Amino acid sequence: MEKGKNVLAIDLGASSGRAILGSFDGKRIKLAELHRFLNEPVQLNQTLYWDVLRLMHDIKIGLQKAAQVDFHSVGIDTWGVDFGLLDEDGNLLENPVHYRDQRTEGMFELAFSQYDKERFYELSGNQFMEINTVFQLLSLRNSRQRFLSQAKTLLLMPDLLNYFLTGVKASEYTIASTTQMLDARKKVWSKEIIQSFGLPEGILTNVIEPGTILSPIRTEILEELMIKPASVVAVAGHDTQCAMVAVPAKEEDFLFLSCGTWSLFGTELLKPIISKKSKQYNMTNEGGYGGKISFLKNIIGLWLIQESRRQWAREGLNYTFSELEEEAQKSAPWKAFIDPDAPEFVAPGNIPERIRDYCKRTNQDVPQETSEYVRLINESLALKYRYVMEQIEDCTQKSYDTIYMVGGGTKSRMLCQMTANACKKKVVAGPAEATVYGNVALQLIALGEISDITKARECIRNSEDMICYEPHEEDKWEEAYQRFLNLCR
Repeated sequence: MEKGKNVLAIDLGASSGRAILGSFDGKRIKLAELHRFLNEPVQLNQTLYWDVLRLMHDIKIGLQKAAQVDFHSVGIDTWGVDFGLLDEDGNLLENPVHYRDQRTEGMFELAFSQYDKERFYELSGNQFMEINTVFQLLSLRNSRQRFLSQAKTLLLMPDLLNYFLTGVKASEYTIASTTQMLDARKKVWSKEIIQSFGLPEGILTNVIEPGTILSPIRTEILEELMIKPASVVAVAGHDTQCAMVAVPAKEEDFLFLSCGTWSLFGTELLKPIISKKSKQYNMTNEGGYGGKISFLKNIIGLWLIQESRRQWAREGLNYTFSELEEEAQKSAPWKAFIDPDAPEFVAPGNIPERIRDYCKRTNQDVPQETSEYVRLINESLALKYRYVMEQIEDCTQKSYDTIYMVGGGTKSRMLCQMTANACKKKVVAGPAEATVYGNVALQLIALGEISDITKARECIRNSEDMICYEPHEEDKWEEAYQRFLNLCR
């Protein structure tokens, strides 16, 4: 295959989506953003929906723009757990529901009254989170059984969008592993879990490996957009696993921190760890490319800053992220902390008010200025990373020298340095566009342009400059960590 072929990555994030062209010259990958668009949920009749038809419209615009410079394939990634249901004619029964919707409240209690929690974890190896697909389906079975009975096919969001482009119904492995319905060891749907909750097994499609070429884009779409044929590749549909492909590690044992709206902190393994300790710590075993397992914990991440900034904008205070960070650097350190994963911080809304309430309830200093909130959030995230890091090292019985931090969080020098300080580890930060790099690399592997993931990581290292952060003020951060532990116990 000649060098210089282009591929199109569609990356759907928490508030926006992007169509990015990836070009490969044999050594480096070059990214060029072609189209940016909103990916905001829509609240209607007390339900929070994906605006999936608008997303398809914008994906088509991305395809048209990519066609102007020629491209050979397209791959789609986004977050896990959410899905669409199709009827017998292959049409959506309704817009997919967003995981931040309230419908899964109380589903833990219902689930664990019907199925043994230890057995549940033993099979799935997944962190228990009420947003997981299985609890969304349990909510449907509990309150909208007739609607669920009309469904003939369930497709997770990347698979649903691939289906719209190709007509192929399939379940890509990495995104399927976020549902808590996959057998973590066998890497197939768990009949036991599905049957235990009375869910319709027949709506699930065959699990396929990431990097599978599904088919060419539908002829009708090619004709509508007046573009040349291109293949659709089922990349790692879960954006975290695309980012994992782009982790620039050379060593076999390393820690990674994929930091965006969510932070995912973990390590890469050859097989899952499902043990008393991993269950106690509520760790997850997520499927990765090449049969690897990402042993990790989901942590609320930059959502806290993003949602706080939105609240301040509603109050007429408009700040850039860089302005917020610059002011936070001037604030006094370690005055108060939050547990980022406390349930009150999950839903959209007034995060600063919830932080004030949290600090009052835990008898801590209450922040007053915006700069104090930003510093508190960053310090709390860094300390939570330390907390999870110790759990990972306890489960794996390994010690790691370096944390490879990728994603949008690497743009925050404050958070990168605080993470190094709190964890007492060197932090290698970059690339910020890890998810897109991984999406592009998996397409290039599928097309035969890049040989394997080792070569892909080498090409990504060649394409980006990484920044190293060494730990400082270790004694002071240790004292802060001991205070923080009281919030997590």
